[in-house]
Amino acid sequence: MLAGELKSLKVAILGVSLAVCGTFAMPAYAFDPGAGVTKESGPFALFKFGFSAYKNGRKDEAVEAYKYAAEKGHTGSRWALANMYAYGDGVAENDLEAFKIYSEIAQEGVEPGSEDTGYFVNALISLAGYYRRGIPDSPIKSDMSQARQLYFQAASTFGVAEAQFQLARMLLSGEGGSVNVQQAKKWLNRARKSGHAGAMGVFGNVIFQEGQTVRGLAFMTAALDQCSPKDRPWMQSMQEQAFSLASEDDRRTAIALSQNLHMQGDDD
Repeated sequence: MLAGELKSLKVAILGVSLAVCGTFAMPAYAFDPGAGVTKESGPFALFKFGFSAYKNGRKDEAVEAYKYAAEKGHTGSRWALANMYAYGDGVAENDLEAFKIYSEIAQEGVEPGSEDTGYFVNALISLAGYYRRGIPDSPIKSDMSQARQLYFQAASTFGVAEAQFQLARMLLSGEGGSVNVQQAKKWLNRARKSGHAGAMGVFGNVIFQEGQTVRGLAFMTAALDQCSPKDRPWMQSMQEQAFSLASEDDRRTAIALSQNLHMQGDDD
């Protein structure tokens, strides 16, 4: 986090118009979890119970506890509920409900140094994703400029590598605004130096296309060795396409260089 940029006032969403907001609707539940925790318990006690219930596979109890805690203003419980709705985890998948809860968290802002900062930043990034793709059959339509603005806030104010990576991709493709390769490279560099393999790979691809064949191939190869399984397909396709355009000598040199390449490097 870039602490020097934070003021004493709450950090609020920058010019975001959130559709379908409003107060979190709390349905009536018969809550009797035992262990000394009831619906009248404090929000943190309810959150702890919900977390324990979730870890032990009792997701229906977790949802109930989180909802009571959320009604009492507990940000972590709201965040947990939003994630469960977003992924259909213990409840029916409901992107619109997840969007509403993320919106509430984002609208409330966060005090500098607050323990809720992580929840706030996650809400910004989740909302950016929803604005990027929209929610079918709902009032939430794709809004690339809104997504770009949210990624920028999370990337610049909080230094979040995933937000920096997604912002860079939008800058490269021109989603939500003009194409800006130099700015994209800046954000990719920051993200890869924080350990983001996807950013390292895309950075390599950008400089490869600019004519830095060996360095570009080396970055893509090193990133492929360090990426998560879910990112491997697209990163491998990108790397293989670049390799097919390079000479045999450049390939060998790049592979050798990749062995000593680290995401914490000082390359521009």
